[in-house]
Amino acid sequence: MKILLVGINAKYIHSNPAIYSLQAYAKAHLAEDEKESCRIELAEYTINQRKEEIIADLYGKKPDFLAFSCYIWNWSMVQEIFTTFHKLCPYTVIWLGGPEVSFTAETILDAYPFLTGIMVGEGEQTFTEICRYYNSRKTIPLSAEKKEEDFCREESGGIPYHWEIPGVVTRQGRGPVRELTELNEIPFFYQDMEAFQNRIVYYESSRGCPYRCSYCLSAIDKELRLRNLDLVKQELQFFLDHRIPQVKFIDRTFNANHTHAKAIWEYLEKHDNGVTNFHFEVAADILTQEETEILGRMRPGLVQLEIGVQSVNNLTLREINRPARTDKLGQKVKLLQKNRNIHLHLDLIAGLPKEDYESFKASFNEVYALGPDQLQLGFLKVLKGSPIWEKAEEYDIIYEDKPPYEVLFTRWLSYEELLRLKGVEEALEIYYNSGQFIYTVAMLEKEFSSPFTFFEELALFMKGEAAREMGHARSKRYELLLSFIRKKIPYREEMYIALLTYDLYLREKIKTRPEFCVSLEGIREESRCFYQQEEKERSFLPDYQEFNSKQLAKMTHLEGFNWSVWEKGNCKRLQERRLVLFDYRRRDPLTMEAAVQLIP
Repeated sequence: MKILLVGINAKYIHSNPAIYSLQAYAKAHLAEDEKESCRIELAEYTINQRKEEIIADLYGKKPDFLAFSCYIWNWSMVQEIFTTFHKLCPYTVIWLGGPEVSFTAETILDAYPFLTGIMVGEGEQTFTEICRYYNSRKTIPLSAEKKEEDFCREESGGIPYHWEIPGVVTRQGRGPVRELTELNEIPFFYQDMEAFQNRIVYYESSRGCPYRCSYCLSAIDKELRLRNLDLVKQELQFFLDHRIPQVKFIDRTFNANHTHAKAIWEYLEKHDNGVTNFHFEVAADILTQEETEILGRMRPGLVQLEIGVQSVNNLTLREINRPARTDKLGQKVKLLQKNRNIHLHLDLIAGLPKEDYESFKASFNEVYALGPDQLQLGFLKVLKGSPIWEKAEEYDIIYEDKPPYEVLFTRWLSYEELLRLKGVEEALEIYYNSGQFIYTVAMLEKEFSSPFTFFEELALFMKGEAAREMGHARSKRYELLLSFIRKKIPYREEMYIALLTYDLYLREKIKTRPEFCVSLEGIREESRCFYQQEEKERSFLPDYQEFNSKQLAKMTHLEGFNWSVWEKGNCKRLQERRLVLFDYRRRDPLTMEAAVQLIP
């Protein structure tokens, strides 16, 4: 019997840890004869692939048992795929699992009569028992004469067998509630890392969350369960030994248990391989002094932290059961930023209860003022099974019927206002989160009454004719921002051209110099003399010993500025021009900006 677990990811760089965990758990707990007869294989795709291509590939694998891992990002596509696949292979057993189908299982089974069943909740034990059940039957694929429900009744004396398996829903009924899985019994499924080349590796050291944030599915799983620290350390060492570029912890609130978090961070600090980056989602307001001290000692780039602020409106925070202490948030963020060694990603959610446009604007400005490396402006998704899903009608939250169930408007936020926030989100992504306009934006935001107003004005400009004509290629984004500056503050164009030039060359030595940049003709002779002198003395570029002056000029960049562009947020006109050297071999490990030196 060939069993195929299918994951359809949002991007190629993602992987689906759920199907790997199901496979590993089943292989570890099935008897030898069961493993021989149940061949469990995996198939991963992305939502960017053509569904016809995925269906053809699945058909070629000829599974007897097909199971899809279902989430908001793939549910629409999964429905199309299994519907077409059933037409091609009507006797293949099809099961579903995952958060997108766990809370409306009966409705889905009514809509698709050919589906065999749905696994709800944690799937490792449930999937293993289903494999054992089908192995005992030894009748897959089903024949036209022997239907699934008939077989169930025959095998169980008229009582549908599926009812006896906890964690399943079939048309015969709903099985008992599945008890939560002991995390230490789940095998470490990363063995052959070839399948994860150029992909993010996900890791889980805990399940559940002690908090009850109403927009989150973790509010349902009230018990926080921890994987044994000895196991965790062994598994982290595996990643370190294999020099995996990035490991993303999928623990909901990693530092909910301080002993657990502290032990893992201490281990990573001690065993850092100089390459691997670890991503954690944390609650900043509960970080202890000891934890911030450990984090402060780490190599720049060893860890990055995602902090879900969501709102600073206390009425909203209370309404969504979020016990965040906003007074502590700023203090902890500043402590984390002190040593400039940790990439900080802060999140806001628009569309929450009791948050109107002005309130969200205040939340944005307060979080923006903390200076995160990234500020994610997200929109409420009314997830099936979440507390806010159950109270959506009470809150007058209107949301899309199809995934990702994003909010359309609420009692406090109109659709028109939400569209304005969508524009702000796009402007923020391009001109802040990209990290390509850091010095320009640091000055430009001061030209407006607030950072939010700046991005709001920029978003309106981007909707105009000029934006549509220019597109969003990287060079065009610089030109678009300059057009915005020329319209809003034309009297400061010279300074902003200097800042845009500085931002541009901080990232790379571009091949085609934009037209807005000042000509290099004025420093050509100075540049030639500098590189000839550097070939002899190596005063500024000691890492380039094997290269001559012409090669040095090609590998680095020298630019002349009449403004102190390197002073972030405090750019001023200089009394005399300064030469700035951009060294692309030495970069900031967090921002990847080239090292900059002022030439006397």
